[in-house]
Amino acid sequence: MPTLVLIRHGQSAWNLENRFTGWWDVPLTAKGIAEATAAGELLRERGYDFDRVFTSVQSRAIKTANLMLEAMDLLWLPVVKDWRLNERHYGGLTGLDKAETAALHGEAQVHEWRRSFDIPPPPMEAGSRYDLSADRRYAGIAVPATESLKDTIARVLPYWDSAIAPELRAGQRVVVAAHGNSLRALVKHLSGISDADIAALEIPTGQPIVYELDDQLNATKRFYLHET
Repeated sequence: MPTLVLIRHGQSAWNLENRFTGWWDVPLTAKGIAEATAAGELLRERGYDFDRVFTSVQSRAIKTANLMLEAMDLLWLPVVKDWRLNERHYGGLTGLDKAETAALHGEAQVHEWRRSFDIPPPPMEAGSRYDLSADRRYAGIAVPATESLKDTIARVLPYWDSAIAPELRAGQRVVVAAHGNSLRALVKHLSGISDADIAALEIPTGQPIVYELDDQLNATKRFYLHET
């Protein structure tokens, strides 16, 4: 059976500060670095090995992948980076403190922005300090002004179908180091979770999620490695 492991990046500076991050690049904290290293050590101890690595073009996910691979003595593996595995774009909420935003707009409104399936946050204004439209890693890409989870799924799943799934079908052992919402998109697809229920799914930082798949890439089992 194909082996698939998903891992959300370790704790980032803005996770710690409780700020909306989205596409903005922030570093891992010391805890996040430790989480990524510990994930690699756990995978190695449990006998996991990989042939293909996929991640986003955001530093916190790339760093997590590298730290995990280093702990597994697999730094030599090629790592494929693609913007379609980026975190959901939080639009005009980017950089804001979540508690302060809730106090300003109300808990219900912020919960809707964060957890609804198809309602995006307010769009980012052009020229915002967090506007990435001129960032050269996104040259030729229409950087969104905001995204719902539905929007995120609409870019993640075609990439899954075109780049990741073929490697699994070819028998390659795959790890994807990405973000809470891009991984939520994959988990929703693989586990058949409904639009209504996916909003409640929490994906913790730095914890490998293992999927056992059949030859048609249908999930037969999903579990957090640290819980086994």
